[in-house]
Amino acid sequence: MLIKRCLSFVAMATFSVSALAWEPSGKVECIAPSDPGGGWDFTCRSVGNVLQDLELVPGSVQTTNMAGAGGGVAYAHTISKRNDDDTLLVAGSTATITRLAQNQFPGMNADMVQWVGALGADYGIIAVGKDSKYQNLNQLMDAMKANPRSVKFAGGSARGGWDHLKVLMTAKEAGVDKLPSVPYLSYNNGGEALTQVVGGQVDAFTGDVTETTGFMESGDIRILAVLADERLPGKLSDIPTAKEQGIDAVGPNWRGFYMPKGASDEAKAYWTDAINTVYASDEWKKVMKRNGLIPFHPDSDQFDNFIHKQVDDIQQLSREIGLLK
Repeated sequence: MLIKRCLSFVAMATFSVSALAWEPSGKVECIAPSDPGGGWDFTCRSVGNVLQDLELVPGSVQTTNMAGAGGGVAYAHTISKRNDDDTLLVAGSTATITRLAQNQFPGMNADMVQWVGALGADYGIIAVGKDSKYQNLNQLMDAMKANPRSVKFAGGSARGGWDHLKVLMTAKEAGVDKLPSVPYLSYNNGGEALTQVVGGQVDAFTGDVTETTGFMESGDIRILAVLADERLPGKLSDIPTAKEQGIDAVGPNWRGFYMPKGASDEAKAYWTDAINTVYASDEWKKVMKRNGLIPFHPDSDQFDNFIHKQVDDIQQLSREIGLLK
């Protein structure tokens, strides 16, 4: 898959945070472009905790939830209101790049912020409620092949965003026709979307592994497939891949940060180095293992190129499945 090709850039940059001239002295803020409970919220809070544990920030990292427009509200806020803020990080992911690639942030593009780095990738999943009649991915896709409108999906991205795109990618590989007619309901985060599926208001959930951990452990959902090349390790190893069910769909979602374009070079260097330090730490390795993240950490010199390549690839995919002209 074209997104998977981008994940080959895995490297580690080694620096010494203490050797850098600038360091944060006041409040550090991380904007999660969603309500509490989604993947961006997870990124801010989990990385913020490790930054604090490693004493890379003077106090705690304040997470500010700023939902709206599939991340567009936070993106516009960063550009227009916080452009020279050295102590602001914003959670980003493949979902952010999807919206940029589809021109869903009006008047904005990937060059208007600084891309700091990524700390792992989160594979996509398709899940149903515990009482759903669908026992495996093929049963779900067969229903959609018979009638593309028969299965209603919920996700935490906007319509046309990454969660929606994962369903359409999978359906395309399964041979479903009339992809634009597949029902998709957008919520402000994965947790809210999952609640709709658990409650029986929506048939299926499309999201990422880290969003489903609590619901899976409680037994409220059944994951039909993970969109990975291989089964995930540990407690997630019982989840079958789409590929082993005959559907060649792979959907990794990197998790990381961007920061204001006008922030100082010294601040950019500090935060890039801090993210490298977090990624290499034992504390972060435990977070990754606990939440099903896979290793993904492009070298800081390559990350900007990776972002622009992903924009181009998602634009191509969006045209193929009818989301872009």
